[in-house]
Amino acid sequence: MRRHAYRRALVTGASSGIGEAFARLLARRGTDLVVVARRADLLADLAAGLRARDGVSVQVLPADLTDPAGRGAVEDLLRAEPVDLLVNNAGYGAFGGFAEISLDDQLKEVELNVVALMRLAHAALPAMLDQGRGGVLNVASMAGFVPSPGSAVYGATKAYVTAFSESLHAEVAGRGVHVTALCPGFTRTDETVGANLLWLRRADVARAGLDAVARGRALCVPGAQYRTALPALKLVPRPVLRAAVQRMWGRAVATHADKH
Repeated sequence: MRRHAYRRALVTGASSGIGEAFARLLARRGTDLVVVARRADLLADLAAGLRARDGVSVQVLPADLTDPAGRGAVEDLLRAEPVDLLVNNAGYGAFGGFAEISLDDQLKEVELNVVALMRLAHAALPAMLDQGRGGVLNVASMAGFVPSPGSAVYGATKAYVTAFSESLHAEVAGRGVHVTALCPGFTRTDETVGANLLWLRRADVARAGLDAVARGRALCVPGAQYRTALPALKLVPRPVLRAAVQRMWGRAVATHADKH
């Protein structure tokens, strides 16, 4: 599938951050959009700007994907009005010790990062397979490749997204549909933040993900620094890796305590 071949895409978490970057880049490439997020006002502003700038059709669908009714509305739309591309971008992470963070907050991570992503993919894929074309881009994270003390549930959900996406990629291979896991590292959701070697620009992350799914890649790790680090991480013995991230977690806790 060519880079510009998508006619209509649905993007979750589109009101800000990487999701907004996906929407802007797709609109610039001439793709009609359905944009999904909780904030109707931000979606309306985004849609108006994209219609004026790029002349594309933009449908606004406010929905809380942690809520069954919100997910259901998006699932119903995907079945009734199929899209060529689903960008499962919406995600949430709580920071702190697992035993100290509200269980409800951590279950919301699972509902959004895992359940919603899975349900939307299940709603979108049948029509794509029937048409013999389409793509599903699931946003995972580098956090899914390493132990994540301080964000244990988040890291676990992103490991799920990567494994799930690679499995689906293999299931639909040869049927004209591509499923890709996008695994960014640290990404600046606010482009005014100063540059740093580890931090990626959201537009670059979005571009890498869209190009990867169009080219039929199962896995996309944006940024040379992270692509270089990933093979090295696999060579590090797990006890050594756990000890390293445990030290990082200890420093983060100490820094947080100093500020309060």
